[in-house]
Amino acid sequence: MSAVLALVLPGAAAFVCLLFAALVFEQFRLRRRAFQVLWALGLLWYGIGAGTEFVGAAFGWSEPIYRLWYLFGAILTAAYLGAGTVTLLARTGFGYIAALGLIVGGLFALLSQQRLVREGTPADSAAVYGTLMLAVAAGEVLIYVTLRHRHLVGHVTIGILAAATFVAAWMALTAPVAPPGYALDPYHVPVGSAFDPNVRVLTGPFNIAGALCLVGGAIYSAYVYMPKRKILRARRLPPIAAQVYGFATVLVNLVASIPSAWGAARAGAVHSRVPATLLIAVGGFIPSITSGLNRFGLTWGFFLGELLGVLFIFAGFLVSEEVFRDRRVSLGSLVLWRGSGSLGAPSAPRH
Repeated sequence: MSAVLALVLPGAAAFVCLLFAALVFEQFRLRRRAFQVLWALGLLWYGIGAGTEFVGAAFGWSEPIYRLWYLFGAILTAAYLGAGTVTLLARTGFGYIAALGLIVGGLFALLSQQRLVREGTPADSAAVYGTLMLAVAAGEVLIYVTLRHRHLVGHVTIGILAAATFVAAWMALTAPVAPPGYALDPYHVPVGSAFDPNVRVLTGPFNIAGALCLVGGAIYSAYVYMPKRKILRARRLPPIAAQVYGFATVLVNLVASIPSAWGAARAGAVHSRVPATLLIAVGGFIPSITSGLNRFGLTWGFFLGELLGVLFIFAGFLVSEEVFRDRRVSLGSLVLWRGSGSLGAPSAPRH
């Protein structure tokens, strides 16, 4: 049964991801917004990662397939989806959240090293502390740009991501891989243990920052559009204190607003972006948990989490106001879905 699931679930996830990526690329072709191309690339990487799992299960794993899986599935997907959210929300001060994710992701390299030491395959200290220092430095750059030049946050995010992608691709495609060139667990789930430890400590900043930005951005966007009960209100404070207070304000008011938002939802009076962004948040959260558990040897839910994640995000895209306002979901001249209400070509899946 596990062998069948290792074939069917990744195959379904790859199909949905590639279809979804094509739809968002179509939006980028029409509207030319930077966040759209980042999301489209993130979904493409997601589809490639799931596709390598399908190919490995169907035809057998090999070192090239394993390297592609690690690069696209284990490193780049979450980073590109999260960067798209940062670019979209750049003018809201969301760069601070991205900076926090990078710093926490850098610290995760220390935790990964402890696990590698227990396994008897520690990474070089230079790789561990190099990952930490570069992640912290990138976070500090984002903090400064968000504070002083907020209009440049999207550009700086893309620059950091491009440089990090080059480093990750070079390491994933050239680093030593233990024989037979891949590693699978008893559930036929690929795991990173065949890779050089210096590569394995690299994943934290990509995945933690990416997941935090995707999920956090979706929750923040839901808060913006939901009926609110404001326990805390805006105050003039020094820059750092203002950001901490602003984060606390959103968190407290979000929790306090849940009952009224639930009532509005039951009455059909809630903005369509609220359920859309909450679905995206759930879709980002599920695979971040299952892939995180995968790194610590708990792999049984990996393929299911991968499929559920993209299905929830796709559902959020489909119920967004822009798609339903437009009449159809299309790829160029090909209409994939047409509604009877107020559904034309979709716009970006905005949070």
